[in-house]
Amino acid sequence: MTDSTQPHLKRALGLTGLTLFGVTYMTVITVFTTYGIVNQVTEGRLPAAYVIAVVAMLFTAASYGAMVRKYPVAGSAYTYTQQSFGGAAGFLTGWVMLLDYLFIPMINFMLIGIYLNTQFPAIPAWVFTLAALLIVLLFNILGITLVNKANFVIIALSVVLVAIFMVLAFKDAFGGDTTVSLIEPFTFGEGGIGAVASGAAILALSFLGFDAVSTLSEEAKRPRKDIPRAIVLATLIGGLFFILVSWAGALAYQPEWSSLTPEEVDAAGVTVMNNIGGEAFTAFFVAVYVVGAFGSGMTGQVSVSRILYAMGRDGMLPRPLSRLHRRFGTPIVAAVTVSVFALSSLFLSLDTVAFMISFGALAAFAMVNLSVIRTYVFPKGGRQRSLTAREVLTHLVAPLIGFALTIWLWTSLEAATWIVGAIWLAVGVVIIAIVTGGFKRPVPKMDFSEGDPTTEQIDQLAEDYPMEGGRN
Repeated sequence: MTDSTQPHLKRALGLTGLTLFGVTYMTVITVFTTYGIVNQVTEGRLPAAYVIAVVAMLFTAASYGAMVRKYPVAGSAYTYTQQSFGGAAGFLTGWVMLLDYLFIPMINFMLIGIYLNTQFPAIPAWVFTLAALLIVLLFNILGITLVNKANFVIIALSVVLVAIFMVLAFKDAFGGDTTVSLIEPFTFGEGGIGAVASGAAILALSFLGFDAVSTLSEEAKRPRKDIPRAIVLATLIGGLFFILVSWAGALAYQPEWSSLTPEEVDAAGVTVMNNIGGEAFTAFFVAVYVVGAFGSGMTGQVSVSRILYAMGRDGMLPRPLSRLHRRFGTPIVAAVTVSVFALSSLFLSLDTVAFMISFGALAAFAMVNLSVIRTYVFPKGGRQRSLTAREVLTHLVAPLIGFALTIWLWTSLEAATWIVGAIWLAVGVVIIAIVTGGFKRPVPKMDFSEGDPTTEQIDQLAEDYPMEGGRN
């Protein structure tokens, strides 16, 4: 048992509080991150793409919940894969997740440039993008982070903005003289289900962070029971919100998406806001979005810099990455490396970056679904009893459906995305071979967060909080 003298957080959060946290973490304004890209891919069927994405994510959310029930700690796809399949599989899952971490700051910098350019067209978008990148790098080196209160204000403003948007959009859709089809945005259109699936694959990035509820394990009254439910509920509520917002936009503004220029597609979120709410409302939207993107870029840059620092320190990547700034104690080499990588945002397209983020996210989601099957159906050491009918459904059938849906979306990504992803995975295999001396030594553990538990901590918590009925 754990030492009773160790400090513990007060267990005060119930199902409602945990669910609200999860919904809040899934920023509602993220609908407009890839608004134009997915609408163009699906020929205006963004709501249909969200429906498919939500269904797939619900099965994956249930799998996250199952893993939290087994290990009531703040975990991740990397943690669960490592525990279920061992170090090599865990490392490669973490390596793919690292690709996400590298591209997330980049997409925020790009969106800052794109959206500010709509308000200040005389200044090229790349100038704003580069300025945001350099400011975030400076803040990272100085150790400046966005405080939680600022994040809360940004989220609150986003909710208010989206609520106003939906009211105006529905009013505009049903208040005009033209007849609006309520069902058409949910159909597959001429592109068929394949085009909508491609759009749904991109939308995987909208759901990044839905598992953040697991970080509140120590503050939940009933972590094994409430956190799995909260993860699923947050995904469902957030997903329904995404569908509603995209539906409102589709009813009120439906251009000929295939005829738009790449610049118009990237800035479609601004265009739909201007079409529905006018210039003042659009300026408010851009201000809130840019501040939120800046905060997200800062958080992402700090996170990935820390990961590279830890990997350099542990010898998995070149050791200079572990060098700290003499005065500020921040990982300066890692931070600069991330910023140099982010400079490619000046040359890449927004849809390319979105595809790469979704590649990593869907790969991680697929491994979580498989981890449930490995953990519950084929556990290490073998099962000591037969599974009940309910357990077969929740621990085998549901994860298999989640895995199949995730792989379906994964294979719907562009071929170029797969080429880059395959090269990235190959580099990961080479790193494993080097650090293990030709696969002769154990694979080192990647360090994704301060709260990422060690194997010993997971085993201890599983002992301290045994599952009901002694289930495997």
